[in-house]
Parts: sequence; C-alpha cells; structure tokens
Amino acid sequence: MSTINLKLTSTLTKFHHHSLNPKTPKKPSFIHHHISRKPNIFQKRFNLFTYSAQQKLPKSKSCIAPVLFGFSRIWFSGEIHTHRILAMVEEQSSKATTSLELHKYTNRLASQHSPYLLQHAHNPVDWYPWGDEAFDEARKRNVPIFLSIGYSTCHWCHVMEVESFEDEQVAKLLNDSFVSIKVDREERPDVDKVYMTYVQALYGGGGWPLSVFLSPSLKPIMGGTYFPPDDKYGRPGFKTILRKVKDAWDSKKDELIRSGTFAIEQLSKALTATAESAKLSDGLHLTALDLCAEQLSENYDSEYGGFASAPKFPRPVEMQLMLYRSKKMEEMEKSVEAKEGKKMVEFTLQCMARGGIHDHLGGGFHRYSVDECWHVPHFEKMLYDQGQLVNVYIDAFSITKDVFYSSMARDILDYLRRDMIGSKGEIFSAEDADSAEFEGTKHKKEGAFYIWSSSEVDDLLGEHATLFKDHYYIKSSGNCDLSGMSDPHDEFKDRNVLIERNSTSAMASKFGLPVENYLEVLGTCRRKLFDVRSKRPRPHLDDKVIVSWNGLTISSFARASKILKAEPGGAKFYFPVAGSDPTEYLEVAEKAASFIRKNLYDQQSLRLQHSFRNGPSKAPGFLDDYAFLISGLLDLYECGGPVFWLAWAIELQDTQDKLFLDKEGGGYYNTPGEDPSVLLRVKEDHDGAEPSGNSVSAINLIRLASLVAGDKSNSYKHNAEHLLAVFEKRLKETPMAVPLMCCAADMLCVPSRRQVVLVGTKGSPEFETMLAAAHASFDPNRTVIHIDPSANDEVEFWEETNRNIAQMAKGNAGVGKTIALVCQNFACSPPISDPGSLISKLAT
Repeated sequence: MSTINLKLTSTLTKFHHHSLNPKTPKKPSFIHHHISRKPNIFQKRFNLFTYSAQQKLPKSKSCIAPVLFGFSRIWFSGEIHTHRILAMVEEQSSKATTSLELHKYTNRLASQHSPYLLQHAHNPVDWYPWGDEAFDEARKRNVPIFLSIGYSTCHWCHVMEVESFEDEQVAKLLNDSFVSIKVDREERPDVDKVYMTYVQALYGGGGWPLSVFLSPSLKPIMGGTYFPPDDKYGRPGFKTILRKVKDAWDSKKDELIRSGTFAIEQLSKALTATAESAKLSDGLHLTALDLCAEQLSENYDSEYGGFASAPKFPRPVEMQLMLYRSKKMEEMEKSVEAKEGKKMVEFTLQCMARGGIHDHLGGGFHRYSVDECWHVPHFEKMLYDQGQLVNVYIDAFSITKDVFYSSMARDILDYLRRDMIGSKGEIFSAEDADSAEFEGTKHKKEGAFYIWSSSEVDDLLGEHATLFKDHYYIKSSGNCDLSGMSDPHDEFKDRNVLIERNSTSAMASKFGLPVENYLEVLGTCRRKLFDVRSKRPRPHLDDKVIVSWNGLTISSFARASKILKAEPGGAKFYFPVAGSDPTEYLEVAEKAASFIRKNLYDQQSLRLQHSFRNGPSKAPGFLDDYAFLISGLLDLYECGGPVFWLAWAIELQDTQDKLFLDKEGGGYYNTPGEDPSVLLRVKEDHDGAEPSGNSVSAINLIRLASLVAGDKSNSYKHNAEHLLAVFEKRLKETPMAVPLMCCAADMLCVPSRRQVVLVGTKGSPEFETMLAAAHASFDPNRTVIHIDPSANDEVEFWEETNRNIAQMAKGNAGVGKTIALVCQNFACSPPISDPGSLISKLAT
C-alpha cells in the first residue's frame, strides 16, 4: 500500500474500478492544475479536519493513515492483513447469523431496488437512501451526514459492512450523532463523482467503500475509504473517527462548514473547463498520438505485457490507441513503428488470456490481477471490462487473422450469454469476487468459486489429471507463488488459480499428442471442472442493468457478428467457447438495445434513465449513458441492424446536446445539472477503466458527421472540434491519460473519412457476405452504410438525412445483386459486387 499524505499532490490521480488507476500520468492533470495554483490556501482550509484516503486493499498491503486530533497531525503506521480481517469477518458473521435470518433490524433501504442498498437493509444502522428525507432530517437534527458509497460486488465494502455496519455499538454511534446515507455508486455515479473528486483532490487517491462526512448542506468536511472498526494494525478505527467527527462538529461546526463550502467552490472552478479556441491547434492530433504512444511504451512490461506494474488492470483504451497509431504508421510507411505498437498489444492480449485474470473454465475476465504476471486476480467480473476487451480482441483478429484472438472474443461473449443476460435480453452489471466455500455457510471468501486443490483435479479428471495440471501449473502446495505479490500471506495455500505458462504446441509435444487432440482433451477437462464448479455456491450477481455498460457491450456483440465471419472455414473451438454462428451475436445486441428502449427510454421526453432493476431507477441518464449507447447503436446499424437504430442514435445525440453540451465553452458535462443535491457538474476527460463520455462523444460526432449531410453534418463536426479544444492542454501535456481522446483528435483531422455504401436486398446471403467483407479489415476511419432500395422506409430516411445515399440506392436498384461503392474525397469507386474485390479495395 502506498503512503498517501495530506499535501495536494501534483497530479489528481484518477481511479479505476475499486481502486486508483495504476498508470497515473506524471504531469499535472487538467483538474489538479487549476486546484494547485493556490495550494497553500486550499490546503490550509482543508486541513481543519481531514483524513487520508487509502488507495485500495487488494489482498494484503501496508497502509499508513494520518488522523487529526484537534489540530495536530498524529501518524499511525502498520499492516492490515486480509487473512486476519477475513477471520474477524467469519467470526462476526457466524454470530450474526440468527439476527440476519430473523431480520432483527430493518431500515429504509428495504424498499430500494439496488442490490447494494438491499445488502444493507437489515443493518442496525438507520440508513437512508440519498434524497430529501435524509437531508431534511440532518437539517432538523443539526447533525452531520455520514455518506457511505459502494457497490454490491465490492469486496472491501462487504468487509466494512460486517465489521462496522452490522455492529450494534457502531450503529449506535451513527444513529445518535449522524444521519447515515447509503449510495450505490453504479446507480448514482453523479453523487459518487462529487465526493470521490473531493477525496482524490485532497489526498491524491480514492476507492470504495468511500466514506465521507458532510454538513447538512451536503458540503464535505472529511473523507476516506475503508476504516477498520477499532484502532488496530496502526490505523484509527471507525469508532474513533465517529467520535472525533462528532466532537469537531460540536466545537468547530462553523469552521467545518466553511472549509466544505470552500472545497466545493474550488473544485467547481477547477472542473469548469472552457476552450480558448473553437478548434485544436494545428498538428496537435499527431503530437498527442505520438506522445501518448511514447508514454505508454515507456511503461510497457516486456516480460508480462501490459502498460503498468502490479496491480495490473486491463485498460482497453491503451491498446486501442496503440492499434490505431500502428495503422497510422502503416499509412505513413513507418513499418518499424507500426510493428512495435502491434507487438505490444498482441503480447499483452496473449499474456492476459493465459493468465489467471482470465476465467479459463467459464470465460470472461476478472477485474485486475494483484501481481505483475496477470496470475492472481481480484475475482469480481465487471460488464464494462467484458465489452471493451471483446472489441480489442476483435481488432487484433481483424489485423492478424489469428483465430486465437477471435476465440478469446467468443470466450467473453459466450460467458455473457451464459451467465449475464436476462430473459428479455438485458445485460447484467457484475459478479462478485466473494462466495461461500460450501452450501449453507455464511462466511464468504474471495475467489472461493474459482480456485482448485490438486486433489480435486485428480479426483475429477483421472487419467487426464496430469496433463491438465501440467498445462495449468497446478501443484499440491498451491500455485500462487509466481510473484511475491500474488499471495504474500498464504491466503490461497494449497489452492490453485489456473494459468497457462507454456505454449499449447510445446505441451502437446510433451505428451506426444497432435495439437488438435491435445486441445480436445483440455476442452473436455475444462467442461468437467466447469460442471462441478457450477454446483458450488455462486458469487452474487448484480442484476442491475446500466445503460452505459450495455452500450459498450452492444457494440462488441454487433461488431463480432460481422468481423468474426472472417474466421477461416473449419475453425474449431473448445469449451467454454460455444462456436456459434456469429449472426447470433447481432440478435443479442438488438435484444439488449430493445430492452433499453422499452424500459429506460421515454419516447415523449426523448430521455434515458440510467439503470433498471425491478423498474427504472430514479437517476436520469448521464453523459456516459447517452454516449456509450449512441456508440453501440452506430455499431449495431453499421454491422447490419435496421436503419431504425441509426435514427435512434441521431435522436439520442440531439437530446445529449440539449442536456449536456456547453454551447459556449465546448464539451459535455457529465450530468444534466438539474439535481440541486449534486454539487459538482464535471467535464470528464480521463479514459480509465471506462472511456470518458467526452472521448466517446467526440468519436460519435465524427462518425455521425460522415453519415448525415448538410448543416447537421457541419454541426456535428463543429461540436467535436470545440469539445477537443476544451481538453487541448490535457492532449498536449498528459495524453496517456486520454488515449481514446487522442484517437478522436486524429480522426477529426483525417482529410476524408472512407465510406462504404452497400446497396442490395437485406437478409440475402449475398448481402450478408458483402457486409462481412466491408468489416473484414481494421480501419477505425471507415463508415459502413447499407440501404435496401426496395425498403421504402429506408429510402425515405436517407432522402431526409443524406440524399446522396438515397440517390446511390436508386441508381443501383434492380441490378439483382449486392454492390458496394467505396467513397472518399467526394468520389466513389465503380460498383463492386465481389466480396474478395471489396476486401482488396479496402486493404489499400
């Protein structure tokens, strides 16, 4: 655990899910650059009563936290060991079994829909959901608010619940002196953003659970993340913190309120970014692209892949940048630089696929690995990771035509279809890291569902056990020994996390088997272990449906439906890959989009809601919901969906512009700004575990501008230029923080985006083959348009949207076959009717 001090650091560290982003840019970020202009004043006012925020606790790390008693800072240092904490959790959990079963306590969260809030509905803490009832109660009683933010699959949120929120003594302290509010950060990312930004700006770090104390007017007065219940392991306990906050509130209330007000004022100024010009400086797009690739390359791990040290997070936007720039280098005939970038991405994708971060039995990827070799993961699975990683593996396949990458894309998609999709097509949010070891036990352990003993494998696989154990490095003593960071306190002693350390061909040779036969044996073995694993207590499923995350995943299913058709005939797949017809993936994407339109879209107001569980949440759609869904709908249309999806994307873009666009200053705010309880309105730029809404919006606008014509097209281009100009300083100084925005800046400056217009009878084999050919090569600066001249609704749509497309359809109607027109620089190729010829044309 890194030490985080109370000084304002030179960088506002951005965070990944459950933790800090391990690859924080070294130069000042846009936000912190503004805050730190007057560090002495800002720090002085904040230092009235503050706590350090820890970064995260992924296994067992040393942590150091400062605490203020009065006005003098006292340091405690020591270690927190996860195995000790889990032992405490187990003990307290067994004691609480009876009370939990009988529901001795029930609070207001019992009426909520969020899985996270429901997990706390029977705590003795008198929890409120975020809303006026809680705010009014705090004002009425004149007490501070304790705000706890987390999510249902958060390991350390579970630990703090059992240790503190199920404890009656802690509950009494909270109930007597505070109004306690629980927030699901996935349901209310706008609320989380305000207080996470506060914690990060002050301490340089953050994470979940997020613990913040507020005045009744919702201004922050101190904050942190996870706190143990008592003063142990060198850390101030939560009980101590509660007493000290109460004392400070009673004795220095006015000063606390002033410091919180000052904090919000400063953050608001820092986050109100405006463009000095309506467009980017000349040449910046290339400079940013090159500098971003250079910064990533400096941090590249040539031994294990990835662009960071441990803990290692998949950050797909980094790989997207490297592939995009490699394509650019090829076009500029810089083949050496092009190959270097591609090699880094390919090696990273291979190492991740072989590592324990990949679920070899069930498919999909865990959140991150605690070590440098992608071996021992934090076992939760998040939907946003799956969707983005599919797209990167698909891109790698379209470049290399290596079935290894297409198989990995299928692996993730088939996991989602098997475990993460509801009966109406909705795609769920996450699976927990923790699960019970045995049926009937209340105690949960991280990774219990996924790990194996050597003897279990022997018993299940018989004659193939040795082969399987050699392949996946399974040992009787346990295999979490590849790094000192993997399992420093023997939490996985005698247990194994599957990892491939040798090539399949080398292992097949060792056992004297043809590679195909060897793969068949492995697939059969994986299926046997999967079937047994399926009978274990499953990790908790968060079945909340989040629009933004569904948008990312709609994109991946849609793109896979066409790009994977380039797989060689006769390609074989082995469990857990189903090997289904890629066309089925398009159906999944359409069902997910239909679910959102039916359940989370108001066709009168033309607005989205953010999430759904047993009905829509109260939270409105945020920028990410619009941007990510629009991106998914554009992919859905371009990959063969009806023009209806394109029309909806345009409609959503209009609404996004009305709700979020800063017409004067440029760029998009993250919220509509209509909720007075949300104190900050941010223009987010950081491309982290998820891309930023502004980066995705810039690309959406560029794509839309190539689909429509006239003033609408010009308006899209103008908004994209203005948006990117807002973040010019970031693109100049720390492009590694915004890799997708770097791509967007270059896309905007491409002289003419290539358009592939297909005209033919949709649904016919010829049309589907030509559509697959249009998507066969990797080209982020290509737009695919398709129109059926016999479909009146399509022709009418294009007559209104882009008459040139309608004229192309009319001019090529009745030819009896599907034709393609490749257009660029205001000129189109002669009609192409052969898929091979189209592929060759697009490869040039």
